[in-house]
Amino acid sequence: MKISNFSPTQWRVLLILMLVNFVNYVDRQIIFSLFPAIRRDFPVSFVQLGYLATAFTVILFLASFPLGMLADRVSRRAVISAGVLFWSSATFLSGLAGSFRALLAARALVGVGEAAYTPAGAAVLSATFPREVRARVQGAFDVGMFIGGATGIALGGIMAQSFGWRSAFFVVGIPGLILGLTALTLPKTAALPSSQGKTMSIGELLRVPAFVALLVSGWFGSFAGYAYVVWGPDLVQESKGFSARQAGVALGLVIVVGGALGIAMGAYLSDHMARRRPWARPVIIPIGFVLGAPAIFYALHSTGKVHFLLAFGLGAFFLSWYHGPLTATIHDLVPSRGHATALGFYYLFVNLLSMAIAPIVIGRAADRYGLITALHIPILAQLIGAVSFVVVIQCIRRHGLHHSVLTRHWEEERRHSLAPVVEVPIEVSCA
Repeated sequence: MKISNFSPTQWRVLLILMLVNFVNYVDRQIIFSLFPAIRRDFPVSFVQLGYLATAFTVILFLASFPLGMLADRVSRRAVISAGVLFWSSATFLSGLAGSFRALLAARALVGVGEAAYTPAGAAVLSATFPREVRARVQGAFDVGMFIGGATGIALGGIMAQSFGWRSAFFVVGIPGLILGLTALTLPKTAALPSSQGKTMSIGELLRVPAFVALLVSGWFGSFAGYAYVVWGPDLVQESKGFSARQAGVALGLVIVVGGALGIAMGAYLSDHMARRRPWARPVIIPIGFVLGAPAIFYALHSTGKVHFLLAFGLGAFFLSWYHGPLTATIHDLVPSRGHATALGFYYLFVNLLSMAIAPIVIGRAADRYGLITALHIPILAQLIGAVSFVVVIQCIRRHGLHHSVLTRHWEEERRHSLAPVVEVPIEVSCA
């Protein structure tokens, strides 16, 4: 299927979900540019600032899996809408926090709303578009993530320097309330109801070797990526001579350009390779991890602002290759009835065991050895992640995309014409 053949309904779904993902990551990452200002207002250490990211991530982990299962069983669009409205309200409340503990609680609540959105949003995309464009569509979805994250970092720096850190939360909370209502206009896609067959269990998913290997691989990639996002703004302000405004704008622009181009390149290469070999979709991931490591290393040790930004942008370009292919690979391995469940469990795993600890590990190392030295840890993590993704590829080559453990679910899906239950028609034209 060619992108030019997308139906109006498909374009509307993609646009709404990209916008929601954009606001999602503005809300999620705006706080990192506010770290220096918060540290001045509430005297705290690096590791305490790390708790702000960890509190959000732990709640995200606790909610991702049950809300992913709920989306597969009830209504994906209702779960998406409720999640957006909830996190936007929590973001607004963050600006009213009168103490560090109150801010910590508000940021934790943001994680509840965002946990509702991501697995359900990705499942809606896979239900709306055919497999041959899956990585590119997921990549377009993730472009909203990179642009939103970069906008959050830039906006946070500008708002903190001009109006104070609290105003940043007020500004970004309002658009999400509007988008939360807009999400109710999405087509009502759902996987096969449980009455038509047994529900897919986590035990079954954990008996698929490629899925288990992907969980391990995602641990290292998520640790590295989140560490750079959390501590990048503080790094450029404290160690590279940027003001809060300069740090937000410059780092945000670099992440937008490098990350968005990287997502597009990784998604295109992944779909192209998947057409040649069924097992080849994730091949691009370890290549990007390896190519990105020396660029990040050079950025940490560069002395000039321009050199830092160019090297960091190149590192973001290569590291971001994995976003579209990873989600698409999970959905390739799992029948549609379990898409949100599988992705929800993946986020549960990486949020709990990787992203929740990354800010604290780097924060403790920074308190003891300095932030630049501490940021060598995620470079090592992404190299280990590259090796781990080779195991994913080998598992797919050995067992195929449709592992025998899930045979009854694939057969049931085929009996129902490989189509989800759709209450609002979705046009799919194939070329």
